[in-house]
Amino acid sequence: MRQWWSEHGKKWAMRLGALALAAALTVPVLPEAVVLPASAVTQAEIDAMREEANDLKEQQEKIQAQLDALADDQADAMSRKTLLEQQINATQAEINTIAAQISKYDELIAQKQVELTQAQEEEQAQYELFCERVRYMEEQGEVSYWSILFSSKDFADLLDNAMMVEEIMDYDNQVMDQLIALREQIEEDKAELETARQEQQAAKDEQEAANAKLKSQRSEVDALINQLAAQEKDLEAEEAKLQAAANAADAEIAAAERALAAQINNVPSESGFLWPLPGYYNLSSLFAGRRHPITGKLHHHTGIDIPAPAWTHILAAKSGVVTTSTYNSSYGNYVVVSHSDGTSTLYAHMVQRNCSKGDTVSQGQTIGYVGTTGSSTGNHLHLEVRVNNVRQDPVNYFSVALYAGGARVN
Repeated sequence: MRQWWSEHGKKWAMRLGALALAAALTVPVLPEAVVLPASAVTQAEIDAMREEANDLKEQQEKIQAQLDALADDQADAMSRKTLLEQQINATQAEINTIAAQISKYDELIAQKQVELTQAQEEEQAQYELFCERVRYMEEQGEVSYWSILFSSKDFADLLDNAMMVEEIMDYDNQVMDQLIALREQIEEDKAELETARQEQQAAKDEQEAANAKLKSQRSEVDALINQLAAQEKDLEAEEAKLQAAANAADAEIAAAERALAAQINNVPSESGFLWPLPGYYNLSSLFAGRRHPITGKLHHHTGIDIPAPAWTHILAAKSGVVTTSTYNSSYGNYVVVSHSDGTSTLYAHMVQRNCSKGDTVSQGQTIGYVGTTGSSTGNHLHLEVRVNNVRQDPVNYFSVALYAGGARVN
């Protein structure tokens, strides 16, 4: 076509006496398909989060079935407390997943808005081009496709003119087709944007319901704690369960430290220990014999207990690697941080953990929050210090003044 225009364009313009037509034919044509920017957020990502939230709901329902089976067994209140705390953890995970969903919807809605705006701008430009072609055809009414063909002086010239007419018709059809495609794209973008907004609102409603459920579950745990504190009968069988859970936790901690030994050795450890609860220095239990708050039996306490309000930030005593972050019926929600100098610190009974196994944490970093999960009847931090997996008295490792019963203990 370019070769044809080079050889015959001047002749064509002179024959029609319509230089404006030649100018119109040089107007650039928009691409055949408008390419919108690829979304950084996909519906598949959101669907995966939604499926994860549904899995967590199923997990909660299974736990609820176990709770219902224990509803009339007042003697098994500790088991109910354990199940409720597991349900609370699943509910909290569901809330976190929904929050991530809502955030992704924010991104998706912003992207859809950009795509819609771009499509509308492209549609306006294409519409203006279409109007320009219509105006030109009206102004040049004396020029028609048939008059061009009939002006041919011989068969070869007729073929040339037929090619020109075909180019003009293709151009006009392309302008119209692109205008139609853009308007269809705009309607599709509007529909997708509205769907994303509706789904985001549904996620917000689910989050609100989950928060209400979490509040109810925590209230039920508080009631059970009061019930357990008031019980005076012997809970020897429960003591055996708790001891078994503690032994299982010890085995898991040791195995995790062996598995993560290389990573632990690569994290420099400070020479001193930072107190994990600044402002709270009174101890309710020492590293010594005491009566267990749940079973009432005498036993050796494996760490120290530091009372503090629920949700008080718990800080890492030293830099290291999180070798354990899980739930146990004895320790409740607990975290173990292993340090490169052979020591490790354990933080138990958290209302919520703020780190995961394998995380590298710095001294002073928040790793969780004070609570009363597991074998506990009140909000406090149970703190242990171990040297090569052998428990030591924690008070000997901190320079701050610590007190028990009004007397300093270090």
